[in-house]
Amino acid sequence: MELKTLVNHLLNYKTDHGTNPEITSIEMDSRAAGPGSLFVCIKGFTVDGHDYAGQAVKNGAAAVLAEKPLEGIDSVPVILVNDTKRAMAVLANVFYDYPTSKLHLIGITGTNGKTTTSHLIEQIFSDAGKRTGMIGTIDMKINGVSHKVSNTTPESLFLQKAFKEMNDQGVESAVMEVSSHALDMGRVRGCDYDIAVFTNFTQDHLDYHKDMETYLRAKGLLFAQLGNTYAGNKEKIAILNRDDEASKEFEKMTAAQILTYGIEQKSDIMAKDIKVTGKGTSFTLVTPLEERPVSIKLVGKFSVYNVLAAISATLLSGIPIDSIVKTMENMNGVPGRFETVDAGQSFTVIVDYAHTPDSLENALTTVNEFAVGKVISVVGCGGDRDRTKRPLMAKIAAEHSDVAIFTSDNPRTEDPLAILEDMKEGVQGYEYIIKPDRKDAITYAVEIADDNDIILVAGKGHETYQIIGKDVLDFDDRKVAAEAIGAK
Repeated sequence: MELKTLVNHLLNYKTDHGTNPEITSIEMDSRAAGPGSLFVCIKGFTVDGHDYAGQAVKNGAAAVLAEKPLEGIDSVPVILVNDTKRAMAVLANVFYDYPTSKLHLIGITGTNGKTTTSHLIEQIFSDAGKRTGMIGTIDMKINGVSHKVSNTTPESLFLQKAFKEMNDQGVESAVMEVSSHALDMGRVRGCDYDIAVFTNFTQDHLDYHKDMETYLRAKGLLFAQLGNTYAGNKEKIAILNRDDEASKEFEKMTAAQILTYGIEQKSDIMAKDIKVTGKGTSFTLVTPLEERPVSIKLVGKFSVYNVLAAISATLLSGIPIDSIVKTMENMNGVPGRFETVDAGQSFTVIVDYAHTPDSLENALTTVNEFAVGKVISVVGCGGDRDRTKRPLMAKIAAEHSDVAIFTSDNPRTEDPLAILEDMKEGVQGYEYIIKPDRKDAITYAVEIADDNDIILVAGKGHETYQIIGKDVLDFDDRKVAAEAIGAK
């Protein structure tokens, strides 16, 4: 595509270079730029792409998109715009031919449950014979093949390129997690969602959003922007958790039709007569057309909410209820989400991604519903993140555990001991154990476990690394627990 044809889709830009090169790719990493590339200068938290424009041109970039004049670059056109991120979303859509307009696209937002819900939806589609795509915390999948992703919701350029690849591989339906950061930063501009799903809203990410009102508003952008596209015209539907107060705000924000799900409040899709055991959960599914019993291998009331969200989204996507329920009943779960570690031991070890006060309380409440012996929790809090949730999580662990062990999560550039001091503020008057080294903490929990006890290792779930300082080290809670069990 010629540069002028591409940039003429922008409302306002400037350039004083007369050439009109053929653009064969759009890049925001100077190392990926090459002959025919349009290099986009993006200002990040730690790196400014404008500083790397010269390197991109040396690598062969045919043009540069920037927010300010660039010294020393006069051999290629420099396109000046007010906001390169916003412009990049438009140009990526144009360059990749509006790929989401050719997909049935579902976006899922909420503090907890996004990953599990998206995996459930993807599996339902796949079992129903659909060619599927998924983008989330754990990975990106196209027709069942996994690819790594760096963020829960990547930048708009990555997204549109990925959706174009889905188009090329015949994907019909795609589902993606949509984080509050991505909504606030404009990463999903141009994504033509057909269905937007809300899971729940609890405290998290206040290091970024500063307060709950701002955090709520960021989540609400998904519903306010239904119809957020540069092409196409498809019906839009918002699926809201009626039991969560935030849904009332999202109802005001969206012009789309609304379907609700819930357990406590009267909703379009409901679960009643819920029974939880250590092996799974059963309930009666209530829809406008029928009621039927459902038994799932996932454990806990919070899992029922995720299942209801997935059922709602796939019903509206035209999947027969018989097919949906069959998938739900056969699903074994999602990596790192209430995942058991079984090495032949006489006690239970569960690894869960719970890293917010609400998700930790949900996990521990569920464990206590079927616990016979002691409940032992291993809990840490991430560094360089929301400090205000640290004492809350510590208190929840102490209140809902017979033994609470506080340790490191991903301390990043913070002192692990300082993080633990923040946690200790919430547990004055409670008993707890401090084990700063996460491996030591997990090993200790295994060593003290008796028959029928339950160990919950919370915070990192599927992650196979630990970030200490600037180093990313190999670390998998599941492997560490299995090794400790073997040693015992």
